[in-house]
Amino acid sequence: MYKGKIVLKNLTEEELKDFLVSIGEKKFRGSQIYSWLYRNICLLYTSPSPRDRNIPKSLRAKLEEHAIIGNIEKDLRLDSKIDGTKKYLFKLNDGNIIETVAMDYDTRLTLCVSNQVGCRMGCRFCASTIDGLSRNLEAWEILDQIIKVQEDLGKRVSNIVMMGSGEPLDNYENSIRFLKLVNEENGLNIGNRHITLSTCGIVDRIRDLADLEIPINLAISLHSPFDEERQKIMPVANKYKIDQIIEACHYYLGKTNRRITFEYSLIKGVNDSKKEAERIVRLLRGMLCHVNLI
Repeated sequence: MYKGKIVLKNLTEEELKDFLVSIGEKKFRGSQIYSWLYRNICLLYTSPSPRDRNIPKSLRAKLEEHAIIGNIEKDLRLDSKIDGTKKYLFKLNDGNIIETVAMDYDTRLTLCVSNQVGCRMGCRFCASTIDGLSRNLEAWEILDQIIKVQEDLGKRVSNIVMMGSGEPLDNYENSIRFLKLVNEENGLNIGNRHITLSTCGIVDRIRDLADLEIPINLAISLHSPFDEERQKIMPVANKYKIDQIIEACHYYLGKTNRRITFEYSLIKGVNDSKKEAERIVRLLRGMLCHVNLI
């Protein structure tokens, strides 16, 4: 997509230092450029302004030859008339469009980021999956949603929920790199405990995530405590049974000791009876978790 060029926003600070060394520059330039990427939002390839005039012209030429910064473009912002919620449409370099939602409260700014263009999970209640999966987002494209909202609102994002378009654990490698990038001390520096990853229940990847022992919050889209009913609204349930998901959640808790959220959308006449409520109690009894009714 980028004709072999490195995407600077896809690099950690140490990786950026190594990249600068690989093109014949001093290592300290990596930290300098990294800081500018996240603090000053400068344009490294243009004529230097007072804030970036000590970037040599030769270095700017090398960057233009070997790298791109990595930018998504704000296409539209819709503001709720009821609360502080703002929905963004961002255009990617290939013309695809993704959604990001900012929930702006007095004490915090929570961002719901997309992870894929579309989704292949096929959940019946989700509009994101109607046209299937177009492609995975790269880690920097997930990250840049945060950067662009911060630029637009002039306010630091404090919390992230990976609950936008796409299934994060179906885009596992990019999701893990995103978690690494967003936590960089001299980058966005958003703590793991302020990040929630939502999954429809890809059991093997829940276990892989647990093994990394990253102390993020995990949310499971449950929506029914019975396999047969869950399969009707969530096709992924044909592969992963509820008992397998619960076992994986216990494994995750054992590795991270982080409370798990079970997301449950109430659908009239489908999953809202006393029978479901009693089954949920039996399933989750003794687990460090809570149920979020939607």
